[in-house]
Amino acid sequence: MGLLSSFLGIFGFLMGSLIGLLIGFYLFIYAEPEDVVEDPKSKPLDELDTTEMQDLKPEIPWWVKNPDYERVDWLNKFIHDMWPFIDKASHGTIRSIAEPIFHDYIGMCKIESIEFEKISLGTLPPTIHGLKVYETNEMELVMEPAIRWAGNPNIVLAVKLASFKIFIQLVDIQIDAAPRITLKPLVPTFPCFTNIVVSLMEKPQIDFGLKVLGGDIMSIPGLYRYVQEIIKKQVSSLYLWPQFLEIGILDASTVATKKPVGILHVRVVRAMKLLKMDLLGLSDPYVKLSLSGDRLPTKKTTIKKKTLSPVWNENFKLIVKEPHSQFLLIDVYDWDKVGAHDKLGMQVYPLKLLNPNETKELTLDLLKSTDITHTHNKKQRGQIVLELRYAPFKEDTVLFSGSLDGFNRKASKTHSTSSNESYSGAGLLMVTVYGAEDVEGAHHTNPYVLIIFRGEKRKSKMIRRTRDPVWNEEFQFMLDEPPVSDKIHIEVLSKRTGFGFRSKESLGLVDINLADVVYNGRTNEKYHLIESKNGQIHVEFRWKTI
Repeated sequence: MGLLSSFLGIFGFLMGSLIGLLIGFYLFIYAEPEDVVEDPKSKPLDELDTTEMQDLKPEIPWWVKNPDYERVDWLNKFIHDMWPFIDKASHGTIRSIAEPIFHDYIGMCKIESIEFEKISLGTLPPTIHGLKVYETNEMELVMEPAIRWAGNPNIVLAVKLASFKIFIQLVDIQIDAAPRITLKPLVPTFPCFTNIVVSLMEKPQIDFGLKVLGGDIMSIPGLYRYVQEIIKKQVSSLYLWPQFLEIGILDASTVATKKPVGILHVRVVRAMKLLKMDLLGLSDPYVKLSLSGDRLPTKKTTIKKKTLSPVWNENFKLIVKEPHSQFLLIDVYDWDKVGAHDKLGMQVYPLKLLNPNETKELTLDLLKSTDITHTHNKKQRGQIVLELRYAPFKEDTVLFSGSLDGFNRKASKTHSTSSNESYSGAGLLMVTVYGAEDVEGAHHTNPYVLIIFRGEKRKSKMIRRTRDPVWNEEFQFMLDEPPVSDKIHIEVLSKRTGFGFRSKESLGLVDINLADVVYNGRTNEKYHLIESKNGQIHVEFRWKTI
């Protein structure tokens, strides 16, 4: 019986397996499962009902909903191809942003350290559903992309709690954000901007998974919404406009032109015991003044004839850009009617030795050379007496010029610390001519700018054969009082480069009242040119008081 029962059991197992395979094959081939989803059916938009349209609205790209946004499929293709490299390059930025935040939590709830165990943004790049670009008068480029990111990042944090280490993994993130990205300032050095400034214009929509000890804690009832609100609040407090994140690209000090920070007042009092250079045992001395690292013309005193102890009592003003590193260069010459003028002596004085707004009287020995290797020449060359006072400009407080909306921003202004102070005292008027648009001459278009202010004339470089010249040149006027009632004349001219008639013609002009410049401290606007059909000129004015 035992042998028979074993045989029947084996036979039954083989027959049951065979019958099961036959039934399974039949069901696989001929049976149609009920839970299979049918292929989606597409409909034209005009055939969708209200409910279907409401469900579809969040998926409609911004360039469809808002005509101010442009379609940027090419940019999405670029991001897709660059994403593996962006992933690796972003690791340092993520650490620099997150680590100061982690530091605030160390010591709370016995947390000893928080470190990144792994950083990977995954293989799925974000998608830009539209891009809006703003025009401003500043040297910047402002963009607002509509970004959606359904990514698969793998970011792991190692949190050391007492003597245990807990790993927290961020996965399956979804972000819907509308940041404002500003590239500024624009400079003539690749990549042509020094900083990227990012600010969120509204609270972002964030969804993600958070795994701790292998389980997704975001599935715990009530915790999901709580963590989401904490993340939104933290991100908003850091980057929601007007807060921003600034990422340095270039060192601004190496590409940007240094701006004036003050004025050095120099009074050349007198000189004593100068060298005898004439046949009669006298000299005709005068003094030249300049600052190191400055290409501006030197300042000169009058010539005192036939004396070795001249008295000048003449005042000069020099523009200071780097008070901690610049030197005042003092050169004393003997004037000759014929030939080169002989140098009687020289001296340098570092500006860092001056206290702001304090007058310092100096008696300096004149030397043949300031080179320390020339120590063998002990010949006395006399002395010069100077009075120096460094007057720094008053600090300006930049006020926000208004939010960017659907219209172009046409003016940008800043207000000085005290408007009353702007109406008194000496100062520096800085005029920066950026460029012009739609200027055209009847015979030639080689534009340059002529500036006339209080009888002084300044010219920009000429740019050949263009209707939209870019100069980016700054002109400075030292004034003893604010130009409240003054106007400045700016004219765009064209000059023929070869020979011929009508060698010069006007492409447009404008007279600008400077009262607003004095009151605001700074204006940055585009002005329509008179006697030009559509011509505009972009000029920035700054008024610095001391």
